[in-house]
Amino acid sequence: MLRPAAFPLILLAALSFTACNPEMEDDRPGQPVKHRREAFKALLRATEPFGRMLDEGQYSAERLAALKGALVQVREEPWNYYGPDTNYPPSKSRPEVWSQPEEFEAERQRFFTATDALLAAGSEAAARAAYDETRASCKSCHGAFRR
Repeated sequence: MLRPAAFPLILLAALSFTACNPEMEDDRPGQPVKHRREAFKALLRATEPFGRMLDEGQYSAERLAALKGALVQVREEPWNYYGPDTNYPPSKSRPEVWSQPEEFEAERQRFFTATDALLAAGSEAAARAAYDETRASCKSCHGAFRR
């Protein structure tokens, strides 16, 4: 029988193991969920600087042009990893991605329309409006299709 003093040590050990590996690994062939998540992280890293530049009042046409180049390189990548049978842990996608493909595609197109406007922006006001719409499109899709 365990002594009461041993319980905290067992609990601490169990918590240590879960802290070392907080998420499941994608062990499927080709690791589509892992690649999808990495692609979305790259997309976030490409869009956040727009917001920082605009929120901090640091607008610069040269900086905007450089940020556009980074966005173009990554904005299409995540969508390549939404194939059949890619909704398994560690995915944070809801089943509705696959059960409501028309709605998911509409959200994806809203994102592309918003980022097209961001890529076409030639002024601070146009960049702000397009960036705000890009953020709104992300939030809308996450609300409907992400856990």
